[in-house]
Amino acid sequence: MAKINIKIEGMPYEVEEGLTILEAARECGYEIPSLCAFNHGECSRGSCRVCLVEATGARGLVASCVYPVADGMEITISSPKAAEARRTSVELLLSNHNRDCQECDKNGKCELLHVAKLTGARDNAYVGAKTEVTVDKLTPSIKRDTSKCVLCGRCIERCKNAHGLSVLGFEKRGFKTIVGPAENRSFADSPCILCGQCVSVCPTGALMEVSEIEKVDEAMKEGKYVVVQTAPAVRAALGEEFGMPVGSLVTGKMVAALRRLGFKKVFDTNFGADLTIMEEATELLHRMQNGGTLPMITSCSPGWVNYCEYYYGDLLPHLSSCKSPHEMFGAVLKSYYCEKQGIDPRDMFVVSVMPCTAKKYEKDRPQLQNDGMKDVDAVLTTRELGKLIRRSGIRFDKLPDEEFDNDVVGDYTGAGVIFGVTGGVMEAALRTAIFKVTGKEPEKAELKEVRGFEGVREAEYDLNGAKVKIAVAHGMKNAKVLLDQIRAGKSEYQFIEIMGCPGGCIAGGGQPYVKPCFLPNEDLNILDTYKDKRAAALYAEDESRPYRFSHQNPQIIKLYKDYLGEPNSHKAHELLHTTYAEKVRFN
Repeated sequence: MAKINIKIEGMPYEVEEGLTILEAARECGYEIPSLCAFNHGECSRGSCRVCLVEATGARGLVASCVYPVADGMEITISSPKAAEARRTSVELLLSNHNRDCQECDKNGKCELLHVAKLTGARDNAYVGAKTEVTVDKLTPSIKRDTSKCVLCGRCIERCKNAHGLSVLGFEKRGFKTIVGPAENRSFADSPCILCGQCVSVCPTGALMEVSEIEKVDEAMKEGKYVVVQTAPAVRAALGEEFGMPVGSLVTGKMVAALRRLGFKKVFDTNFGADLTIMEEATELLHRMQNGGTLPMITSCSPGWVNYCEYYYGDLLPHLSSCKSPHEMFGAVLKSYYCEKQGIDPRDMFVVSVMPCTAKKYEKDRPQLQNDGMKDVDAVLTTRELGKLIRRSGIRFDKLPDEEFDNDVVGDYTGAGVIFGVTGGVMEAALRTAIFKVTGKEPEKAELKEVRGFEGVREAEYDLNGAKVKIAVAHGMKNAKVLLDQIRAGKSEYQFIEIMGCPGGCIAGGGQPYVKPCFLPNEDLNILDTYKDKRAAALYAEDESRPYRFSHQNPQIIKLYKDYLGEPNSHKAHELLHTTYAEKVRFN
């Protein structure tokens, strides 16, 4: 790319041609207040007018996020005219904004308040009518409050970019404009997969997860036997809630914090992941050997399952019948574990800490109940766990590293850990499938062909002469490519892994926000690298485990010997498998 010469605040710089003023200024060490480009960049650019600057060759002030630099351009950020214009833009946004900041879930992570501080915006500078408000709290996963929306459009673009969907859009016109599903329906009446990607990029509290902290508090007040399990991706991100570098692995401190929060037992969902592999690998081999529906597709991601039920109901027979790992673990805790420990399962309250908002919906599915009891009673996101820890006055960075409980159940292998990243379920399943067919484990546990962040990845493995062609996709936009092949009868694969969120659970809709404006110590390219850093943390823990294959887990072996019999047995199907149902899509 050619270089050009510009001036910013009278100082000369050489920058790449084709950059916007905002991008060029950032590279030269200037931070122009904005609500878009460096806080995900998925918005209706130029609409908020927060990043106005003066530039030679332009007529008046320009939005720096969309205006390109030109050779010889002189840019002025600090002039009274530009500073006043930016302040006015923010004040106009605040004039139509519900400023219940103390009660807002985004308190401390609100980008509108951040730019208000930067621009010196005055409270109540403009007072008048406000747009009619919609508050939607009808799903267990996501709530929407249009009184806090700044119409940036980030959520709309994220839904398109991640999933190829348009669940959200601009509704009505002019001053009445809001963001919501078609006809301003509830998320409950729209084909939303509840993944929470929109929540991840929302700059304010307009989109948030539905909190279940009070539900957990109530269970503890009632004297329930409250246990907790944590998904693998949580340990690779929780530290970010307390100022640690992105991708810090905080397994031991997370366990210590949960124990101090009053949970009776602190378990690792990786035990459930190992159990899932035993069931799923067996199911795959059974389908291959007995003419079952192929390709078989993983079923761990509830966002993906929701997508399939809404948009590809005819392909539901391709899904593995396995429950997701935390649901399997919940079912085992309320049966096998309670029986071994002499606990009435109706007294047990299972809490799952997940990187995912769709898990909140998943736990309420009627198919995931046994004898009238839910497998899992409450789901907290990684962000909610951060709130609980801060509320309790725990100094996270000062905590010792402690071990998960693993009496009867809870031990886990490296294969369970990597479930949290795209390709991880496939890799873990293949480790065990190869053993089941050949009687030997792969020379190396790492099956790197399925690793990486390309939208669709494929590989082929030899299982004693039988060629198994596999594919991995993450984000529904990528999954659609594989699903359309199946629908057209042109799929070459026997096994497919699909994860709802781009990057997998490490970038789930319930993970800590990755917003550069609140991460001053991170690299400028953090939005491009945070998935790699979180994934690296999980791969590191995988490599550190004494066992790296799910079938080696001693407690899993004992569970089958003492209780389940064998993978895919009648007892296993009762507890660990589920069904799906096509959903009506409201267009």
